[in-house]
Amino acid sequence: MSNATPVLSAKGLVKRFGRVTALDETDFELYPGEVLAVIGDNGAGKSSLIKALSGALTPDAGEIRMNGEPVSFSSPMQAREAGIETVYQTLAVSPALGISDNLFLGRELRKPGILGSVFRMLDKAEMRRQATQQLSDLGLLTIQNINQAVETLSGGQRQGVAVARSAAFGSKVVILDEPTAALGVKESRRVLNLIKDVRDRGLPVVLISHNMPHVFEVADRIHVHRLGKRAAVIRPDTHTMSDAVAIMTGAVEVESDAA
Repeated sequence: MSNATPVLSAKGLVKRFGRVTALDETDFELYPGEVLAVIGDNGAGKSSLIKALSGALTPDAGEIRMNGEPVSFSSPMQAREAGIETVYQTLAVSPALGISDNLFLGRELRKPGILGSVFRMLDKAEMRRQATQQLSDLGLLTIQNINQAVETLSGGQRQGVAVARSAAFGSKVVILDEPTAALGVKESRRVLNLIKDVRDRGLPVVLISHNMPHVFEVADRIHVHRLGKRAAVIRPDTHTMSDAVAIMTGAVEVESDAA
């Protein structure tokens, strides 16, 4: 895999907030068709890394590349336009809007012909149809009404809407930040199956998670983050959960193997 060009990579990323160094010359590689888990203690810099990769944070130094070409995102919208779809832990959904409206937020479909081009009328029927299809394909939600306001859904169902949106629109990379944190066992199982399905369709996934059993079940490689930088890259078939925790906490130091 080390011979392949990473879909998304970073080299020497630095981000400081006053005297606090959130990213300390960290590296990152995501390869085609893989699930890469990112793990680390609270305060390790995982969130800063993901925000830098997804345009929510501008690094002070270092570079980010997509398919080997340097890129610079000044906003999450720019990252989305480049094909990086992110579901943050603080779900970016609009509670008062319906499910289909949330799925197409910022990407609304217009009616064909003059109604859409001149009068800019939205094709709500087509958005409802596609939203229903997406949720049905995921098997993630049982929704009585696709126009139902998101604020009336459970926390797990809201997560489902956000995950559905990322899977529907991520064209190059899908980043999921703790996607199963608010879910029960059954819904978590569906999300894990979704992650595998997305990977099997050739779309690489970055999974940030504290849930070690979930990480070891779905990840192809595991990026261990510690003290603002990558401590190691390990594989579930060569390391145990105990190994991962030991590296994460600094009890064990290893040579980073990014391959």
